[in-house]
Amino acid sequence: MDKRRARIWERVEAAEVDGFLTYAPDNRYYITGFTGSSGYVLMTAQETMLLTDSRYAEQAKAQAQGVTVMMHAAQWLETLHEQVKRLAIRRLGFEPGSVTYKSFLKLRDAIPGIELVPLDDVVERLRMVKETSELERIGEAAKIADDAFRHIAGFIRAGVSEREVALELEVYMRRQGASGVSFTTIVASGERSALPHGVASDRVIGRGEFVTLDFGARYNEYASDITRTVMVGPPSDRHKDVYALVLRAQEHALAGIRSGMGGEAADALARDIIRDGGYGDNFGHSLGHGLGLAVHEAPRLARKSEDMLQEGMVVTVEPGIYIPGFGGVRIEDDIVLTADGCARLTHATKELLIL
Repeated sequence: MDKRRARIWERVEAAEVDGFLTYAPDNRYYITGFTGSSGYVLMTAQETMLLTDSRYAEQAKAQAQGVTVMMHAAQWLETLHEQVKRLAIRRLGFEPGSVTYKSFLKLRDAIPGIELVPLDDVVERLRMVKETSELERIGEAAKIADDAFRHIAGFIRAGVSEREVALELEVYMRRQGASGVSFTTIVASGERSALPHGVASDRVIGRGEFVTLDFGARYNEYASDITRTVMVGPPSDRHKDVYALVLRAQEHALAGIRSGMGGEAADALARDIIRDGGYGDNFGHSLGHGLGLAVHEAPRLARKSEDMLQEGMVVTVEPGIYIPGFGGVRIEDDIVLTADGCARLTHATKELLIL
């Protein structure tokens, strides 16, 4: 953790500030290891401070090793003002993406005479490349999701509602050690499977339908994100063709993606195949996104993405085709970029299961 904080400070110091403040919960955890729901991190070259309230006194001291833990006043900005004066901070960096305009005005008024310097994505850029301990946690979260898919394949049948499937998935993942779900579980059947973010509804699953399942487990703060599409009852030729095209696009992307490639080029690996198959207009979202403490983080695998892929990044690869009035297919794996390609973290079968 000390090395991590040193790397963050190198990036902060390059902006010629003498202090850095973060409100963002994921960055607070990344810097200090503190999992509480309330706290602020103030960094200088000499010291990292965690300001929190009395509810978390013991938890913060136990979790935030190597960090000065301070219980702040009822108005935490009063304590911040005191510490900014003590540390002789004149230029304070802050994260504009996690501070509302109202919060910015309060911050400005609480520490008069201090120059506030917006620093975009300082911590997020460092978070893109995962450490060994992070990869282990994401790998465990992915294993839980894999096991959950195998379990739910035996549960889905005609006559069961989407909500029942989502609940069964979530309970199963909890029983396997997940601390929670990565995001609101998506279960979309029949025509609703054409909704890329069709969260589970009361709709009852029928025969002759696609069912798209997009879900993830959270393990020790880190997330997984997997999508599989299954068939309930016999598929039509159209079902088979659409599924085969998405699978071919996804496998081609997995085979071609590598460090040193741009996010736009990675996106094109799958997009070109779907376009050439006649469904270019039915693939509207990006190919993938970074994964870690947040289920959606940098880098982006997307048209017009300027992100460069690096070894150690964890990303999703999730092409899809969505046909209004018919249904849709998405297939998603989590991968880690390696020196010569990528390694899959999710391993659940991608064969079209007919349930």
